[in-house]
Amino acid sequence: MKNLVICLFLGLLAVMPSLAQSDMVGDKLAIGLQLTQHQNDFGLGLNLSSPYFANKKMTIRLRGNMVWNQHASGPNETTWSPYSNFSFGLATISGNLGDQIRVYGEGGAIALFPSTQFSNESVHFGGYGLFGFEFFMYKHDNYFIEIGGVGTGATANKIPGSPIYSNGMVVNVGYRHQF
Repeated sequence: MKNLVICLFLGLLAVMPSLAQSDMVGDKLAIGLQLTQHQNDFGLGLNLSSPYFANKKMTIRLRGNMVWNQHASGPNETTWSPYSNFSFGLATISGNLGDQIRVYGEGGAIALFPSTQFSNESVHFGGYGLFGFEFFMYKHDNYFIEIGGVGTGATANKIPGSPIYSNGMVVNVGYRHQF
């Protein structure tokens, strides 16, 4: 996953000189897709951003992800168990790098809905914080990369040793379209 994130980021940097947009838009209702990694768990999901408010510096962001946790399922066997998470956060624009790159910070609450294959809990709550970069390729479209942390205290209590999951580093890469 780390190599995928690095390749996507380098690919975005390679096309940056060919950007044709003269001014940044990106302050309207937006919907997007993302690839995500929460600690060691890979996932994919959708995100929804409200229109910007507070002098076009803040947005409310909702995310929903399907995430897979790799764990032991028996002697010498591993499996990927799906679970979901939903987050509700507030993103604030920190500044712009030229006309095509926007820098922001985001933080909020996250709810995990673990699989019964690795946890007895039905829901687990926590928080997250990240910073991100949006690369505006066209007037209403951007690619983004985000990095930060998530803290839930969630443990896979049905697995020997009760390892933690969905704690620590979080990385998101994806695409958003503004309406």
